[in-house]
Amino acid sequence: MKKVVTAAAVLSAVGTAVCLCLYKGSGSGTMFAAAITFGTTAYHLLMRLCVGFAFDKWMKNRADPAKRWYQIRAWERRLYERIHVKRWKGAMPTYDSTLFDHTKKRWEEIAQASCQAELVHETIILLSFVPMFFARWFGALPTFAVTSVFAALFDLTFVVIQRYNRPRTMRLIERRVPAYRGDGRSRGAEHTHRR
Repeated sequence: MKKVVTAAAVLSAVGTAVCLCLYKGSGSGTMFAAAITFGTTAYHLLMRLCVGFAFDKWMKNRADPAKRWYQIRAWERRLYERIHVKRWKGAMPTYDSTLFDHTKKRWEEIAQASCQAELVHETIILLSFVPMFFARWFGALPTFAVTSVFAALFDLTFVVIQRYNRPRTMRLIERRVPAYRGDGRSRGAEHTHRR
């Protein structure tokens, strides 16, 4: 999936440049519309790559699942059941499936990666609305608004998946490490470590 997203981002950027050159040479409204479409697509893809890269460098998949932000509320559980997350979550693409592969990673590492992935997608949701400001110079506000909303909804599905999956992951961890704190060590291990 990484290669697909990267290739799509590069192709969109190239498409933007080509269409802008053709627009400048011909003044064609079609080329202008194509440049905006390619440019918006390039923004969304490149922004996703940059956000993911920044969080990898900053957090290194070492989030603390015990923090309040990552806790699932009762109303969320009811919502996830109502929208049948269990049925469709498997059909969604995974950017880096190795992070969630329990045959290669410990459940503690998977929980931490899940928290980071949630933050990545939440940040992307917010940044998905940036292109709407481009309408000030290019017009076509409805087009920018629609693409921003759909992009945000797309990433919201991944937030939902992470939050839906995490309680099960935490239960698996707690069966093995009853006093699990979230940073990969039990409270007992922390106490021993301090001695």
